[in-house]
Amino acid sequence: MDFTSRKDLKELVVYITGGTKGIGKGMAEVFLVYGMRVAISGRSSDQAKKVAQELGLEDRVLGLGSDVSDLQQEEAAVQKILDKWGRLDVVIANAGLGVFAPVDQLDPKDWKAMMDTNLTGVFHSLKASVEALKSSEGYYFTIASLAGTNFFAKGAGYNASKFGVVGFTQAAMLDLRPYNIKVSTLMPGSVASEFNGNTPSEKDAWKIQPEDLGTLVLDLLRMPARTLPSKVEIRPSRPDLKS
Repeated sequence: MDFTSRKDLKELVVYITGGTKGIGKGMAEVFLVYGMRVAISGRSSDQAKKVAQELGLEDRVLGLGSDVSDLQQEEAAVQKILDKWGRLDVVIANAGLGVFAPVDQLDPKDWKAMMDTNLTGVFHSLKASVEALKSSEGYYFTIASLAGTNFFAKGAGYNASKFGVVGFTQAAMLDLRPYNIKVSTLMPGSVASEFNGNTPSEKDAWKIQPEDLGTLVLDLLRMPARTLPSKVEIRPSRPDLKS
């Protein structure tokens, strides 16, 4: 698919994992403004359906329950998208979690949860959707983090998972280029989201906003077909001057 041949993006079908809040929901809101059809998933089917209803436009939004750490659930989610709209053009592997503690105090259960969701989940989302993306010559995005290239204290588990996402995505990009599938990883810094127990408010105005990342995805979809920004780092323009 040559995205640059499109005067608009209305034909595209997008699947966003972890789409019930934060970055995923913000992206969905942007895509809907541009007329795209959007499926969002979360671990709770009821919550995903509730958020889909809040987004409105029932014919263009689909809420799905899927735990990305379970390949069969991701396969079922992708099949529901194909059953509803007959195609899948863009997948955004956004589901993720973070637990922060010194490595000697990090609970093995928390380590496993981060790896299962942040890293294995990204593989499952691609594995479940890759044949559909081959058919549409689509685009696969992962949401990594600046923590995928910058390590920090108390971040051993999170760093490991996000370093892994960056490496996985770049290798997958090389594997899938022959099928005309584009693959990019987005590496945001501070985002105004619910991540790590934060409640977004005016104090987060200096941060990247979830809708900013949705706009970035639109920009990448519009890139010339011959051009691929495969790894994109995103930072707030200015730091939090009050801290």
